[in-house]
Amino acid sequence: MEITRRASHAGSWYTDNRMKKAKKLAEELDGWLRASGLAKSPDVRGVIAPHAGYSYSGRAAAYAFGNIDPSSITRVFLLGPSHHYYTPKCALSGATIYKTPVGDLQIDLEVVKELKATGKFEVMDIEVDEAEHSMEMHLPYLAKVFDGYPVKIVPILVGAVKPENEAMYGRLLAKYVDDPNNFFSVSSDFCHWGSRFNYVHYDRKYGAIHKSIEALDRMGMDIIETGDPDAFKRYLSEYDNTICGRHPISVFLHNGEELLNKDKDQFPSI
Repeated sequence: MEITRRASHAGSWYTDNRMKKAKKLAEELDGWLRASGLAKSPDVRGVIAPHAGYSYSGRAAAYAFGNIDPSSITRVFLLGPSHHYYTPKCALSGATIYKTPVGDLQIDLEVVKELKATGKFEVMDIEVDEAEHSMEMHLPYLAKVFDGYPVKIVPILVGAVKPENEAMYGRLLAKYVDDPNNFFSVSSDFCHWGSRFNYVHYDRKYGAIHKSIEALDRMGMDIIETGDPDAFKRYLSEYDNTICGRHPISVFLHNGEELLNKDKDQFPSI
């Protein structure tokens, strides 16, 4: 039975799916990808990209998705944080198709079945799925980049997962990272600063507040690029940076750690 997840944030977080507007969204995506000036590389196996509204993050996201070489990838795993639904686990989508204004994306039902069989995943109902924006904000870019290519997706909502379970999910997903036909799209914004977020870390040595925030985020990004999940955990513990995708990022780092345990040169490029 076909179950469709609507593009529920189209028209508010990004351009909606009426005919003329859809053309505008395609033009925006093309323009942002061209402006990034990035060459496509088969060595890039995963990205961490934002999920704010496109008026804030659309241009920045192109610097992640512009690297993707669609000719070598047949499956994309989406890891996104849960903003509205509490779960201590990871959750799979119950949908079969994800709609976007620029093309639909098929769910890889075979892999979803494999992951369900582990007993470690729950399944989102369609209301939870459509309420969450973190993975949806990646979908138009993926539909545009993979236009004309036979790609399927595996959306995974990552809940408030304990560190030991981040490692467990990393081990479960490691075999998929090991396959060069698979790609991981990890959804996260970085520092949410201000009283609204109950976070006002400020290191005066950097001068202006926005410079302090930038330095804090860059420190986290540098640690992520080492592929060390324990170092990322220590960074979060020390600074408590309000990175909303901390759990998906940690799961992905544990994926790579599993490969590094086999081969020191295997950590996927991100």
